[in-house]
Amino acid sequence: MHSFAANLSTIFTEVPFLERFKKARNSGFSYVECQFPFDVPIEAIKAELNKYELSLVLINFPAGDWGKGERGLAIFPNRRDEFKKSIAIGIEYARSLGVSKLHCLAGVLETGDNRSLARAIYLENLKYAAELMAQENLTLLIEPLNPFDMPGYFLTDIEEAVEIINEIGKPNVKLQLDFYHVQRIQGNLIATYERYFDRIGHIQIADVPGRHQPGTGEIHYERVLKAVFDKCYKGFVGLEYIPLGKSEDSFTWIKQAQLGGMEK
Repeated sequence: MHSFAANLSTIFTEVPFLERFKKARNSGFSYVECQFPFDVPIEAIKAELNKYELSLVLINFPAGDWGKGERGLAIFPNRRDEFKKSIAIGIEYARSLGVSKLHCLAGVLETGDNRSLARAIYLENLKYAAELMAQENLTLLIEPLNPFDMPGYFLTDIEEAVEIINEIGKPNVKLQLDFYHVQRIQGNLIATYERYFDRIGHIQIADVPGRHQPGTGEIHYERVLKAVFDKCYKGFVGLEYIPLGKSEDSFTWIKQAQLGGMEK
């Protein structure tokens, strides 16, 4: 049975962050992920993971000032030092919390920015991060995000993301495939998944529109997830959705999809 990981940055937001681990365990999850845990001390997170016998499978690297619209540091030639510090922080959290995969957001291009230069800096920074992460047996993930939710974001094309992974040429650099973003970018979910299967390191899901739980929108997740599992995907499926209604009531789709329920 493939394992679902509740994203604690988007689910159980009815309570403060550290209380969401208990909520996840009580809802039947063994695995969780989150976006940016860096405002919370490592030891406090570790205590919750241990108390509720949870594994944290994914985090993002620090991505700049989120409140000011920053969505990553990796493409900016004048922020190399800040990027390197963010990698060090992310690796420290991952090492201490047993996380094996980290997503690196690229950044938002401003009007007039040189895209070719940004791409070159992006590759340079990703290679730097991948080399450090390889020493810790960590996987670096990059993810195309749709331009409707994140205008100006550098990486919005799945084929370009795979080209970048191929150019870097390091086995610990993988694609994070979020079916929500794929649907908004181009559709063809199952064909896209099958085409890039060998490059995928992590999957996330949410429905379109609204980014709510499966069954609330246009994506036929029973078919999509069947294709994922039939292909023998062995990783985690992150539930990075915003629950429509109470978080605890948003998991009925799992049984409806006849996937055998969540692992306990």
